[in-house]
Amino acid sequence: MKVKFKYGIQTYSGTIDEMTFGSYRKGLLCIGRKYVVPRLTENNTAKGTIMKNLATVWADVSSGYKDEMKTYALRNAVNIPKNMLPPTSFSIWLKMMFLFSELDSGHIDLSTVTYTDIQTVGEDILSIAVAVENDYLAAVVGADELITNM
Repeated sequence: MKVKFKYGIQTYSGTIDEMTFGSYRKGLLCIGRKYVVPRLTENNTAKGTIMKNLATVWADVSSGYKDEMKTYALRNAVNIPKNMLPPTSFSIWLKMMFLFSELDSGHIDLSTVTYTDIQTVGEDILSIAVAVENDYLAAVVGADELITNM
């Protein structure tokens, strides 16, 4: 349904009181509908398990590696279009882990992998320099200097 607000408010995007509002036509039109909780799927549950596990693994990663990943993220920001936010060090690490699991399918299960497992079988991604060398991360200027192990 089309929505009109009081007090000079033209439009709103978000959810309030079991109603979801959307802003359209460059802020000139607001449409509201009843909020419906999305149905959880098996994929949602699987991805949630993976993300919780990877967050636990990230907590065990050395602080030196995390600092170097922040440096890598800053250097990688030149590859990001101006209208987009640059990815965080954690999101870059997640993308690398998903790629590592995909390329080595059947060997790494991200929902159960531990920090020790990565130290044992993840020699291709142990440091940022090695991950860039093995094409798990995009090449950036000075990536060969980022040699601290996870």
